[in-house]
Amino acid sequence: MSGTVTGSPVHDEIAGEFLRSRRGGARLVAVASPDAALSAAFAEDLAAAFARRGVLASSAAQDGRSEEALRDELVAPLRAAGADAVTIVAGDGSLLAGRARWLWHFRIWLATDDDLADTTADAIVDITDPQHPARRLADFCQCDVG
Repeated sequence: MSGTVTGSPVHDEIAGEFLRSRRGGARLVAVASPDAALSAAFAEDLAAAFARRGVLASSAAQDGRSEEALRDELVAPLRAAGADAVTIVAGDGSLLAGRARWLWHFRIWLATDDDLADTTADAIVDITDPQHPARRLADFCQCDVG
């Protein structure tokens, strides 16, 4: 998959949704997908959406770090500093796997039309067309509602 994700209403929607529930302090958001480069582009645009709302935000790359390394090298220092800011960590699906998924205050999975959505995510964004990302609801209910 190629292309870059660009700022869109989805970024503003997610920033607003997150800030309604997490108003202050050191806050952490994970952006994960099978393509770490697309995650990084989305994270940059999300940081810009937070900035438009007057919130200090930055993005960081997972860079293949394990859950333990993320906790020690990124999460613990940010929480200790206690800054009123949002840090967005971009990477692959391991950000939402196992114990790593509990490091984040909000989790975003970037999906394409052939990806199964990661149901541990707080938001799923379809980036089949990276220029026009759209929220996707993960309703996997196979109930008979008739």
